[in-house]
Amino acid sequence: MGELFSIASIQGVGPETAKEFNELGIETVQQLFEYFPYRYEDYQLRDLAEVKHEERVTLEGKVHSEPSLQFFGKKRSKLSVRVLIGRYLITAVFFNRAFLKKQLSLGQTITLTGKWDQHRMTLTVSVVKFSNYTSDESIEPVYSVKGNLTQKKFRRIVEMAFKQYSNQIKEILPESFLSQYKLLLRKEAVRAIHFPQTHRHLKHARRRFVYEELLLFQLKMQAFRKVEREHTKGMPRVFSEQSVQQFITSLPFPLTSAQKRVVKEILTDLKASYRMNRLLQGDVGSGKTVVAAVALFAAVNAGYQGALMVPTEILAEQHVESLKELLEPQGIQAALLTSSVKGKRRTELLDKLKSQEVQIIIGTHALIQEEVQFNKLGLVITDEQHRFGVGQRRVLREKGEEPDVLFMTATPIPRTLAISVFGDMDVSVIDEMPAGRKPIETYWAKQSMLERVLGFVEKELRQGRQAYVICPLIEESDKLDVQNAIDVHGQLQQHFQNYQVGLMHGRLSSEEKEKVMVAFSKNEVQILVSTTVVEVGVNVPNATMMVIYDAERFGLSQLHQLRGRVGRGKYQSYCVLLADPKSEVGKERMRIMTETNDGFVLSEKDLELRGPGDFFGKKQSGLPEFKVADLVHDYRALEVARQDAVRLISSYEFWKEEPYKYLREYLQNEGILSGGKLD
Repeated sequence: MGELFSIASIQGVGPETAKEFNELGIETVQQLFEYFPYRYEDYQLRDLAEVKHEERVTLEGKVHSEPSLQFFGKKRSKLSVRVLIGRYLITAVFFNRAFLKKQLSLGQTITLTGKWDQHRMTLTVSVVKFSNYTSDESIEPVYSVKGNLTQKKFRRIVEMAFKQYSNQIKEILPESFLSQYKLLLRKEAVRAIHFPQTHRHLKHARRRFVYEELLLFQLKMQAFRKVEREHTKGMPRVFSEQSVQQFITSLPFPLTSAQKRVVKEILTDLKASYRMNRLLQGDVGSGKTVVAAVALFAAVNAGYQGALMVPTEILAEQHVESLKELLEPQGIQAALLTSSVKGKRRTELLDKLKSQEVQIIIGTHALIQEEVQFNKLGLVITDEQHRFGVGQRRVLREKGEEPDVLFMTATPIPRTLAISVFGDMDVSVIDEMPAGRKPIETYWAKQSMLERVLGFVEKELRQGRQAYVICPLIEESDKLDVQNAIDVHGQLQQHFQNYQVGLMHGRLSSEEKEKVMVAFSKNEVQILVSTTVVEVGVNVPNATMMVIYDAERFGLSQLHQLRGRVGRGKYQSYCVLLADPKSEVGKERMRIMTETNDGFVLSEKDLELRGPGDFFGKKQSGLPEFKVADLVHDYRALEVARQDAVRLISSYEFWKEEPYKYLREYLQNEGILSGGKLD
C-alpha cells in the first residue's frame, strides 16, 4: 500500500516526537496520512448581517477603542474592546487573557472567532489572529492529540510529510472506479482532507475515503463469506424431517408465516455441507426463542449437542425455563451453566455435557471457560450477539468441529443495512408478530403532566400489575437538567408508600442487579426505577407500564428496546414518554414512537431522521467502526460498495489483473489471502 516509511524519516521529527506519534498508534507515514482530523474549525469570514444569535463565527474588523481590563479574584479577568466590523460597532470580550491588552492598538486589523450575542452586540472571543489573514487558513483541521503534541506541531509535521512523500501515495482503486464514481485520486484526497481549501474540496475528499473504506470493508466481508462457503467444510446434520415437523406441530401455538420461513432457511443450512453462519433478526417479542428451539431440536435429532449463549444470568434462566418446557417432553435434556452453578452441581453438569447426557446447554460467558467440554457440539446460538466480543464467540465455536452458528438479535436493523454490515453472514428476518399479541399503547406526555402519569401508574398497580420507570442518569449532574434514577427513586418511594420501589443502575454489581431483577420478576417489588441497564431481554409478563423520563435523550432504537420490556403477558400494556423536546427531530421521534410498534419501520424512519442519538447509539459494538464513513449517513454508499465487492470477488479479473493489485494486497495484509489465493 506504499508510504511505509518510518515517522522518524520526516524532516523535523526527532526521537521524542516520534515516540509521541507512536503513542497515538502512528509509526509510519501511511498511518500519519490516514490519521484524519476528527473535526474542522471554520475560520471563513462572514458578513455580520447574516450571523444568527449564539452562532460561532469568524469576523474581521478594526480596533475602535482602548481595551478595558477588569480583574475578578487573583487569576480571573475580562478584557473588553470596541471593534468596527463593516458598519457595525461591536464589543469583543476576552476572558482570562489580560496579556492581550498590550497587543491591541487603535486602528489595528484583527480577525476574531467566537460566539455571537445578537442582543448585546457582543462577541465572546476564543481565537484572535493579528497577522494578515489568508483564505487558505480558513478551514483548519483538528486532530486527536495528547501529551506535548500540539495541534500546530501536528499540522506542521503532516505538511512536511506531504511535501516529502506525497509522490509515494499509491492509488489503490482501479481507474475504472475513479471515473465511474467521479472520485478524487488518493493523493488529492489526502491533501484535501488534511489541508482543505473549501468545504466543497473537503466534501470530495470525504466522499473518496467513504467509498474506499466501505469497499475495503465489503471486500473483506465477501472474501470471508467465500472462504466460509468454499474452504470451511461444515458437517451436514442429518435429522428426521418428519420428527422436526411433529415437534413444530406439538408446540403450544402455531408458527407465524415469518417464523416458518426463517425455520426453513435454518434447517436448509443445517442439512448443507457448508457451515451455517446466519444472523437472525426479530423484533422484541417476535418469537426468536421458538425458532431457536426448532433449530436445537433438529441438531439433537441429528445426534449433536447445542449451546445457547446469552449476556446475563437472568436471561439464561428465562431461556432455560422456556426451552425445557418445549424440549423436555421430547426427551431432550437442557441445562443451565452460569458462574452461580458451583461445586458438586457444576462437576456433575460438566460430566453430563462431556458424555452427551445433557444435549443442550444454556449459559452466559461461563460456557467459554476451558473446563467446559462437549462430546459433539453441532450448533452454537448466541443471543444479542453484539454484547459478546468476537473472541468470546470464536472460543465457543471452537469447542466443536465446525459447528453451525446462529446469531440472534432484537435490534431491528434496516434490511439494506443488515445485508451490507453483516455481509459475511446470511440474514434472516422475523418481520411479523405472533397473533393475539396486544400492541403496546404509547403516549407522549409533557413533564408538567407527571401527576396524571403517576395516577395512571397507580391504577395499574391497584390491579396487581407492575411498572418500570426509566431515567437517563444515575445521579444528579451539574451539566444536564434531566431526571436521575436516585432522586426519582426517592420521590416515588414517597408517592407510592403502599408499594415496594426498587432501584437498578449500572454501578451495581452483577449480583446486586440480579437480586433486584429477581425480586421484580417475583412481584416482591412493584415499581422498578432503572437506567437503561434494563433494556436487555428481561421477561416479566406482569409488568404492564413503562414510564420513560426525559425520553428525548434516548435514540429511537433505545426507546423501542425499553418499550419492549412490557407487553409480554396477556394484559394490555402502556408506555408513557415524558418529554419536552426542543428540536423538530426530537418531536418527530416522539410522534413516531406513538404511531408504530414495528421496530423495522422505526429503524427505516431513523435512517431518514438521523437525529442526534442515531439508530445504533454511540457504540453499538456489533457494528464496525470507520475513520470517515458513517453507517447511517452513508448507507447508500455502503450498498454500492457491497454490490461492487460481490462482483469483484466472484470475477476472474479481480484475482489476476494488474488494476486490482493493491486491493488483492489489502486482502493479503488482512490475512485472508495467502500467495494470491483465499486462505
